Amino acid sequence: MANRKIIHVDMDCYYAAVEMRDFPQYKDVALAVGGNEKQRGIISTCNYKAREYGVHSAMPTAQAYKLCPQLVLVPGRMSVYKAVSTQIRAIFARYTALIEPLSLDEAYLDVTDCTMHHGSATLIAEAIRQDIERELNLTASAGVAPLKFLAKIASDLNKPNGVAVIPPNNVQATIDTLPLEKIPGVGRVSIAKLHQANLYTCLDIKQSNYANLLRQFGRMGASLWQRSHGIDEREVVVDRPRKSVGVERTFSVNIQSYAQCWQLIEQNLYPELERRLVKASPEKKILKQGIKMKFADFQQTTIEHNHQVLNLDDFKGLLEAILTRANGRQIRLLGLNVMLVPDEMNKQLCLL
Repeated sequence: MANRKIIHVDMDCYYAAVEMRDFPQYKDVALAVGGNEKQRGIISTCNYKAREYGVHSAMPTAQAYKLCPQLVLVPGRMSVYKAVSTQIRAIFARYTALIEPLSLDEAYLDVTDCTMHHGSATLIAEAIRQDIERELNLTASAGVAPLKFLAKIASDLNKPNGVAVIPPNNVQATIDTLPLEKIPGVGRVSIAKLHQANLYTCLDIKQSNYANLLRQFGRMGASLWQRSHGIDEREVVVDRPRKSVGVERTFSVNIQSYAQCWQLIEQNLYPELERRLVKASPEKKILKQGIKMKFADFQQTTIEHNHQVLNLDDFKGLLEAILTRANGRQIRLLGLNVMLVPDEMNKQLCLL
């Protein structure tokens, strides 16, 4: 596994970069792509000039305007971003067939067996970046490493428009110095718990007792222990099966009552969820269904139950249960989701 050559390519402020490319008047202004302030929208992404003011993705647009009053906000053009993403992946395919897209603007590439550029993953990464810039007038950053999680971390080291390489002989030394918040998948809640346990770097994890980590942090503790020891055996997966289907709505005006929530579920969210489920899984084979809710203070909660048949009435009980967590707070977002039956389980059920 240590001999693998993994590249993680991440486009630089992708949506905003496409807008600046297509509309030159945006190049020298603080630009963001996202929803309108009055519609309680969220910033999808922004350019680096906007980031100088503290604006970032997933930030409410109202807050972004407070930080940067001169911010230029444009609506997203998803069809354009998807079309450009297809062009980017066509460039990847010149170098390897082992491509694992994570989103429209980032992907893992396994170039272990690529003989181009003398088989050098570093030179291949640089060639891919040059192809993207020359042909699409966009910039990308890349990380090169023998492990997937390290390649992803490396792609962020020399942003924008750069390459960072972590060679095999420097893997453990690099990992030891990594702050735990740099590990993909470790969020704010998790990092707070880790810090409470006086765990700050991968070296701290590496020197910890595995049984204690497992007892305190469960699967996350096991995963961090592996990463801290340089273990990441995940391969670049070309066909990633879809695990879930969901639909959600952010409100222009907060709602609060059961009646308001149910009206939205019955008339809008559930019909859309049905449409998406048929597209993703024509047989409608599901394991669970659930409700997601975000309150006015931005705290978020989800509730779900095991159920193999999508049924509108089943969401009534879930809605009653999740509303008990509101504690008087108003609701700014409501969503429905279902977890699909994994392919392997589906095959086993067919055999049975």
